[in-house]
Amino acid sequence: MKKKWVPFVGVLLMMLIITACSQGKTTESSSQGSGKEADESSKEVKLTFFNTSAEVNGVFEKLFKTYHEQHPNVTIELIPTPIGGAQLEKFQSLLASGNPATIANLDAGTILQYKDKFLNLDSEKATYEGLTKPGAVDGALLDGQFLGIPWTAQGYGLLYNKRVVEEALGGSFDPASIKTRDDLEAVFKKVVAAGKAPVMLHGADWSLGAHYLGLTYSLQSSNVEDNRKFVKDLENGTAKLADNAAYNGLMDTFDLMKKYNARSKDPLVADYTKDSTDFAKGEAAFYFMGDWTWAVIGNLEGRDKEFGIVPVPISNNPEDYGNTQVAYSEPKLFAIDNSGSTEAQQAAAKEFIQWMVTSDEGQDAIVAQMGLALPYKDVKVKSSNILSEAVGSFVDQGKVVNISVINYLPQDYWAKTGASMQKYLAGVIDRKGLTDEVQAYWASQAGK
Repeated sequence: MKKKWVPFVGVLLMMLIITACSQGKTTESSSQGSGKEADESSKEVKLTFFNTSAEVNGVFEKLFKTYHEQHPNVTIELIPTPIGGAQLEKFQSLLASGNPATIANLDAGTILQYKDKFLNLDSEKATYEGLTKPGAVDGALLDGQFLGIPWTAQGYGLLYNKRVVEEALGGSFDPASIKTRDDLEAVFKKVVAAGKAPVMLHGADWSLGAHYLGLTYSLQSSNVEDNRKFVKDLENGTAKLADNAAYNGLMDTFDLMKKYNARSKDPLVADYTKDSTDFAKGEAAFYFMGDWTWAVIGNLEGRDKEFGIVPVPISNNPEDYGNTQVAYSEPKLFAIDNSGSTEAQQAAAKEFIQWMVTSDEGQDAIVAQMGLALPYKDVKVKSSNILSEAVGSFVDQGKVVNISVINYLPQDYWAKTGASMQKYLAGVIDRKGLTDEVQAYWASQAGK
């Protein structure tokens, strides 16, 4: 018996020795691999962040510091731009210099224009489809490609100061009561009778050219492809603004607001902070602007407390598209450079962006501090933005104007046509002059 067991024990001991050696080698190899990965993750990476949401530059800078505290190997430097300033020119100069920003917070249309300069994020698409609300990723696709990560959704129309309107009406105000241009004018007249300015028009080219006149291209249809065709028809001359119902309706409403404008004596000053502040403190009942202005008025001392939004009515038929819908979109996307950034920078950029839209700190910065709406499912921070909540009520009812056609428009359309709108607002040209200038702009784009 013993003779039979001796060789078995010997074999067993040999197997144990071999296994131990093997485990030792595996552990050493794993240890070496972990060390290498640790070395890689500990390497310092510097990212630059080009920001066109200029009103929240300071919030982004604080967020970058927070991220660096949690991830000491990653440093993020802000490349700021002024509100409404030469943002596109600055972006172009960075590209031309061979020193592009690692991450760019840009209008979707700009990303589309420079799509060969940005990283295709299709590998991240499934992740963000899981994180965002239905339709958010699809709404961010540009010619079918996932080139920019959605991080905010915004709406605009006629903001209203509830106290001022209700004092003028002598009772409660139901925003749904404004369904036509005549409805709006009736309220304007009561505000005038109460000794207040009915409406604030911000005279900057971006507000007049992109947000107001830009509605022309979105109000043709709820289908973005139909609207793209309309723009092409403007370029080739087969569509005429002078004969277009949506354009003329918009301009009739603009004439009404121009008549009752709080800035009528000096309409082109365009001081965004002052206009927003004066509206928030009751100097005007309505303000043509978006929910993003909460970044200015949210923390103002002495402001009124209740605000809302109504659509810009474009006719006296309440059934017309646009009369009961607010403009809504995902105007800014986070894109990652693919023309001068290293793989390490791109990987770090992906990690930072996902942290920014999912972490408590990132959501607090975007929702609570910037006052913006995140199109994400699991938003832990309650919004303090009354205006964003008001826009959200229209979104929940499906009462929105699809303005995504602007993603496909030339990047100078708002500046060029905005300049014409400024002349019209100031009385330098009449309706025909405005129409001719805008029509001429589109004709100049033919074949480009």
